[in-house]
Parts: sequence; C-alpha cells; structure tokens
Amino acid sequence: MIESIQRLYQRIQHAIGRGRITTGNDAGSVQLQQVQLGPDEIKDNIPRLAEFGMTSMPPVGSDAVLVFIGGDRSNGAIIATGHQASRPTGLKVGETMLYSQDGKSIYMTASGGIVVDAKGQVVTVNNATTVTINAATKIRMVTPLLEVTGDIIDNAGTNTNTVAQMRAIYDGHTHPVVNVAGGSSTITSNVPGQKQ
Repeated sequence: MIESIQRLYQRIQHAIGRGRITTGNDAGSVQLQQVQLGPDEIKDNIPRLAEFGMTSMPPVGSDAVLVFIGGDRSNGAIIATGHQASRPTGLKVGETMLYSQDGKSIYMTASGGIVVDAKGQVVTVNNATTVTINAATKIRMVTPLLEVTGDIIDNAGTNTNTVAQMRAIYDGHTHPVVNVAGGSSTITSNVPGQKQ
C-alpha cells in the first residue's frame, strides 16, 4: 500500500516540469524542441503546443513549461514558453502585444490605438486583392516619398479619371481668348508650356 502511494506521489511530481530550450526544429507539422530540465535531464523532440493561428520559434534559452502524461517523463509536451530577455514590459491591464526577439511589435494599447513598430525594417502585405482602410477622420503619411506603381483615383465613386488621365487633360487643355486687340474674334491659347 505504501509503495503504491509512493509511486503515485512520484508520478504526480513528474507530471509537470520546467526547463530551458536548448534547440528546436520547426520543419515538420509539429514543432519539436529540446529542453534541459535539470543538470542531468535533457528531453529531445518534445512537441510544442501553441494556440491555433499563432506560431513562433522560441529563442535558445527560453523558459518552457512541460506536462508529462500520467507522469511519464518519456511522454511530454511543451504548453508554454517565454523569453525573458526580449519580453516587453510595462503593459497596462487589458493591453496586448505581438512581438519578436529583435523588438518588432504590434501593440494594442489601452488608450492609444494600435502601434506597429517595424524597427527600421520592411513591412510587406502580400497577395491581397483589395486592401481597404476605413478611417473616420483622415489617413496621414509622414514620409519623404510616396511611390505608387499604378494609377490613383481621388474622390473614388464620383470621379472616373485617374490622376494620370487628369494630367493628360491638363497638359493638353487650352483657353478661349476673347476680344483680342479690341476685335470681336475669339482665338485659342496654346497648351501650357510647362507640363505636369
């Protein structure tokens, strides 16, 4: 009886572990990690579970929490990871941040909206058929150069001409010049000398 209780106690003790990630492999359908649980206990090819729709590759040295099914140390899974050195601090209650080890982040603040910090790196949106921004007041771009590879239409929905078409209309337009030299004839001015 005492031996059975002792075995049960050991299984309970072995059901949860905490360690540090030493290496990992993200090539398969399940991410596998190697975790050092103590000076003499290293577990290899431990599957790491993550929430659906979110994925990451924890840096070496990240903390890891493991559960072992039935206390069996050969049958474990990583259920949580954290990297102390790169974790942003100072969030207020209710705030959320998606972040990377090098400091890039999407910060959903309690009072300041959503802040995207690219840390001087490129931000790319791929394979979108349409990108719609619904802004109640305005969209402001603070940049030394705005490049667009295609046409631009302002007042979309009421204006059918692109900026390029309006430029062509402007560059080719003339004005009637009436009552030239006191006469009653009308002539047409030349097109603008300076093209847009």
